[in-house]
Amino acid sequence: MSGRLRLGLAQLNFCVGDIEGNTSKIIETIAHARDRSQIDLIAFPELAITGYPPEDLLFRPDLHRRVERAIALISRATRGITVVLGHPEQAGKDIFNSCSVIRDGALIARYQKHQLPNYAVFDEKRYFTAGTETCVVEVAGIRLSINICEDIWEPQTAAAALSAGAELILNINASPYRIEKRSARLKALRAATAVSGLPIVYINLVGGQDELVFDGGSLIVDGSGEVVVNVKEFEETVAVVEITRSNNQLVFDGPDDRYMDRLENVYAALVLGVRDYIAKNNFPGAVLGLSGGIDSALTLAIAVDAIGAERVRAVSMPSRYTAQMSIDDALEQAQRQGCECHVIPIEKPFGAFNDVLHDLFADSEADVTEENMQARCRGVILMAISNKFGQMVLATGNKSEMSVGYATLYGDMAGGFAPLKDVPKTLVYELSKWRNSQSMVIPERVIERPPTAELAPDQADTDSLPPYDILDPILEDYIENDLTPLQISEKGFDLEAVLRVTKMVDRNEYKRRCDKDRKRISKRAFGRDRRFPITSRYSEQVPIPPSSVGG
Repeated sequence: MSGRLRLGLAQLNFCVGDIEGNTSKIIETIAHARDRSQIDLIAFPELAITGYPPEDLLFRPDLHRRVERAIALISRATRGITVVLGHPEQAGKDIFNSCSVIRDGALIARYQKHQLPNYAVFDEKRYFTAGTETCVVEVAGIRLSINICEDIWEPQTAAAALSAGAELILNINASPYRIEKRSARLKALRAATAVSGLPIVYINLVGGQDELVFDGGSLIVDGSGEVVVNVKEFEETVAVVEITRSNNQLVFDGPDDRYMDRLENVYAALVLGVRDYIAKNNFPGAVLGLSGGIDSALTLAIAVDAIGAERVRAVSMPSRYTAQMSIDDALEQAQRQGCECHVIPIEKPFGAFNDVLHDLFADSEADVTEENMQARCRGVILMAISNKFGQMVLATGNKSEMSVGYATLYGDMAGGFAPLKDVPKTLVYELSKWRNSQSMVIPERVIERPPTAELAPDQADTDSLPPYDILDPILEDYIENDLTPLQISEKGFDLEAVLRVTKMVDRNEYKRRCDKDRKRISKRAFGRDRRFPITSRYSEQVPIPPSSVGG
């Protein structure tokens, strides 16, 4: 066997449900790969025809009819090239997450995904039936085992491929991004190579879909688990890899693109998520409230980097409690980034609400009610601008605030998309400093100034919350690591403070259910990741340490 294969890794961005558009893109990519790049085999990501995840669209019979038509069209385009293509497959009452191998218009083989993830954001057992058969095909003298995403996280998949006579594993993916996901992928791939000694080609989807973002970052590891091909992250590309056999070993020659560091990686994920949410939902642009604070400053930077300054509208909405520096800093950032910024004071609508409610509230002291009224005045203004001009409202709240309910329903929570909703406040500061290291778009005073909602005189976030460098680790342990309050306190945190924070998290579940989409970057975001009941009498039983009992 000669063993020389020119492989194309089609790391592409597909839109869920756009079967015709995705099919056209696949056919165009196949033609380019064959005619211009002389590729022998091109592999597309998991469920490429429908996009991932199609969710309950899979229950619609017409979707499967359209998928079959799409496969027929794609098959006609495979003259002189082998195509590995992910798609759903309906067989009687069963639906499979499948992959077809097509060559010269003919179906050579079909593989049905074995391991169906049903944790975190995944719900595949709701839709799919698990396959059982191993699939090995030969292309250009090289025997490849085809499998899909979660399959490679189970080492027995690689062992079965070896037993079936494969000398290379091709694994197609729709693997969503989170911080440190690449390390987790490499660990899984190396576990697979440890039991099989087989090289693994890992091709991943790229793009944003609702709260998920797919980072691409396709790669190849050799039989010892070392990375030998590294494809750029967060970008569409068809990476070309030459595979040859030398001394009975496969040798890979392909791109070695730079891997991003942690902050650049997170920022790129947020930018791609915003860009795709706006583009795939056909919004002409975005509008956001620019307060002069750190959260809205970072949101503006992300929005401009995502879709361009000409499509972003910022609005400063000062109240009687807003410092002049907040207005100045908002205007300065908008000027630095080249987007328009309108100043619309909220004193008149706030005063009107106070007048309307004056008699009813006559015997009550001012409290959080009046603070929330200001936030809701701003929400009404932003939604009015959105309705008038079609721009989507970007909410600017972060994960720390949303965790403990430090946000106003129908106020600062108003909007269609929340880029920072899975970004803790401490990470907001890190990302802002990283963005400024690329170019100074956020005024330094915004980063250095103590955070404040400016809804009451001399207000600071620490009036209501622990300092963020204490709050965020408690939240991470409770939300992402599932530690109990007592376990968290044993790590050195004050038990009373931990109990206060965790009760705030649970008490504000209803607010988060009322909230909008966001991009997931952590291993547990609010939403599909954390299905916590709103109506619940469950609470943590924390034993009182003997030392705290009075004598």
